[in-house]
Amino acid sequence: MTVLEDLEEFQKGDHPPMSIPSSQDRQPLPISTSLAYLTEAMQGAGTPKAMDRRTVFLSALALGIGVVAAVLAQLLQMLIGLITHLSFYGDVGWSLVSPAHHDLGLWVIAIPVIGALIIGFMARYGSPAIRGHGIPEAMEQVLVNRSRISLKVLFLKPLSAAISIGTGGPFGAEGPIIATGGALGSVVGQYVRVTADERKALLAAGAAAGMTATFGTPLAAVLLAIELLLFEFRARSFVPVLIACLAAAIMRGAWVGFAPFFPMPALAWPTPAAMLACVPLGLAIGVAAVAITRALYAVEDGFAKLPLHWMWWPALGAVAVGVIGYAVPRTLGVGYDNITESLSGQLAGQALWILGAAKLVSWIISLGSGTSGGTLAPLMTVGACLGAVLGQLAEGLFPGLGLRPELAALVGMAAIFAGSARTLFMAVIFALETTWQLPALLPLLIGCGMAYLLSSLTMHQTIMTEKILRRGVRVPSDYHSDFFLQEPVGNHAQRPAVTLQADLTLGEAKSWLESGKPGSLHQGYPLVDGEGRLLGVLTRKDIYLSGHEHQTPLRQLVGRQVLVIAEDADLRHAIKIMAAANVGRLPVVEAGAQARLCGMLTRSDILGAYRRRLEDQYHSGDSGK
Repeated sequence: MTVLEDLEEFQKGDHPPMSIPSSQDRQPLPISTSLAYLTEAMQGAGTPKAMDRRTVFLSALALGIGVVAAVLAQLLQMLIGLITHLSFYGDVGWSLVSPAHHDLGLWVIAIPVIGALIIGFMARYGSPAIRGHGIPEAMEQVLVNRSRISLKVLFLKPLSAAISIGTGGPFGAEGPIIATGGALGSVVGQYVRVTADERKALLAAGAAAGMTATFGTPLAAVLLAIELLLFEFRARSFVPVLIACLAAAIMRGAWVGFAPFFPMPALAWPTPAAMLACVPLGLAIGVAAVAITRALYAVEDGFAKLPLHWMWWPALGAVAVGVIGYAVPRTLGVGYDNITESLSGQLAGQALWILGAAKLVSWIISLGSGTSGGTLAPLMTVGACLGAVLGQLAEGLFPGLGLRPELAALVGMAAIFAGSARTLFMAVIFALETTWQLPALLPLLIGCGMAYLLSSLTMHQTIMTEKILRRGVRVPSDYHSDFFLQEPVGNHAQRPAVTLQADLTLGEAKSWLESGKPGSLHQGYPLVDGEGRLLGVLTRKDIYLSGHEHQTPLRQLVGRQVLVIAEDADLRHAIKIMAAANVGRLPVVEAGAQARLCGMLTRSDILGAYRRRLEDQYHSGDSGK
């Protein structure tokens, strides 16, 4: 009976599972996990398929999640609009409006405070998970909680965010929508039978669909999911995300049509001089991104030192929001119109400086207080204002440079997010998708690349990862191909394998193991018959703790199906089998129908292969000649 037949019999419940007994000090994987690993590993030694039926199933779920996330995005924006109308204008309306045109006078200071008090109570007595940016919290759930987000968050996060933004909080609607979509995907993944990896894909699909439903940027949303939530680039992960984003984009188009989210005058194709000017522009924006990130967490640290319960912190932060909002009304609310006007050149000179600085201070204090808010729209506002200011300065000092303030504002909007969150490609594509300005592609790549470079050199963490790193959660930042997938087993197996003969008695085997002869110090041995056929694998533990008489032939100690690995299989398959069966060695057989024993692969051999990989990666002494 083959290994797979054994697995199938176990799944039918006919007899106990096939497995190799584990050591007392190591716990094997759960049976269901072991079966899944072994089935996948034993069905073939070639490169794993990029797509399978599970991907199709996940894509179907993601399609539904994308549709629902788009509906939730529209409902949340309507709720924000309703609260804004009620809070600042005393009427009923569902459209997103700016609070800047209110006539409340000094009473405007009280409105953000009232909203923040409500949020503080919701966070303390509802769920603390509603506090903060939204994306870092989703990242944390992916990394430490198997992508599980509470059902309460699905309802409380959008409600708290609508109250925060609707009462003047300086945040965009996209952050809460992204968090709500991620919670939706996670909740679906908890009620449908999926693995933790698959639930991560559903969480990312919901989050990306929420972003798409807000801005109409499906490709940028997929890149955001890859760079901040999936922590990998695999078709079986990003295809469901893509499908969810496409569904959300179509739903959004049916409601509001297809047009750039930030319309701006058509840009001319930049000159080489203008593109070179994007180098210092990107570096300057990168400096700002690093400074803003550090300032945000300095404010958070300051609130943490207050002798007050954290539920009161948002109300204190809201005082600053109200005061700044009274002085500069444009800082209140989502402020998407501020970005559009900065990109289109409608704001200039002192108005840009004031708006950018006031929005930055209001947002940092409010978000640092632990209220429910986001990062994308406020950062884009600050970046667009800063870029436009620098563009106007460059145009005045160097009129022949060709760096228009509109182009500089667009580069600034994207580069500040690329530098603070280190999402280089997402930032570039987002700027293109929201403005439809293809001539800006090269300047965007240059500016965002420079901001990303400076941020990477001067800041260990990002605006998204600093918070969860402080809680002990390490976030991967590098994505690369699996080294073990590229290495054939045959290149690292011990050849020839040191074997034990099946007719050897237990006493003779013990005497040889204690002789110190070559090969007698191994921990495990393939057992072969007189014709060289593999019968099983015996370890020292099997031999010394068997309880049999010394005259017992070794063949009688074999009581389980042997697991083998083909020499043309990759090390990743070998690791899967070892992990599932909790064994430290695998007999290696020749490829083909004969499957004759040709070697032995141990955990030490795998570690040795990886050690050589590290030498190739870090050792520079070999010139290659």
